[in-house]
Amino acid sequence: MTRILGISGSLRRGSYNTALLRAAQASAGAGIELQIATLHGIPVYDGDVEASEGSPPAVAALKEKVIAADGVLLASPEYNNSVPGSLKNAIDWLSRPPSEAGKVFANRPFAVIGASQGGFGTILSQAAWLPILRTLGANHWAGGRLLVSRAQNVFDADGRLTDQAIASQLADFVQKFAAFAAKK
Repeated sequence: MTRILGISGSLRRGSYNTALLRAAQASAGAGIELQIATLHGIPVYDGDVEASEGSPPAVAALKEKVIAADGVLLASPEYNNSVPGSLKNAIDWLSRPPSEAGKVFANRPFAVIGASQGGFGTILSQAAWLPILRTLGANHWAGGRLLVSRAQNVFDADGRLTDQAIASQLADFVQKFAAFAAKK
């Protein structure tokens, strides 16, 4: 069983990126367990809090899930042509303290997908994740790309993916990423 942890970079209840992870989970197929984690409860990184209290419980719980996973799938929206602050903040917390960052990131397979209402999908956000993942020593999977543009037209009001071409691309992406993650 290949264990993939999906993390949505959006906190919004009706998030297209969270919906994209739910669709990925539903299409994962045999031999793949895709668990979805939330960023809710993770405070803004504060070195003073880290020094006096350590990692907050929500950060510690997410860190345990990442370490237990064979690979991590980030579903990242694009905010102002870059990465969303909530997801970057969580990654910053997960990289702390530096002595533990290797357990979380070193050679761990990571992939990035995303959905947006704009016409270019999340191409700039996905590109902005590359130097961050490289710096952390993650093993970024570049074997596929999934950019969902005009997300309001491919998800229904209940957040179900209705575009069969994108659903097929997503299932293929998840299968190939899981195969990559299984080899680590």
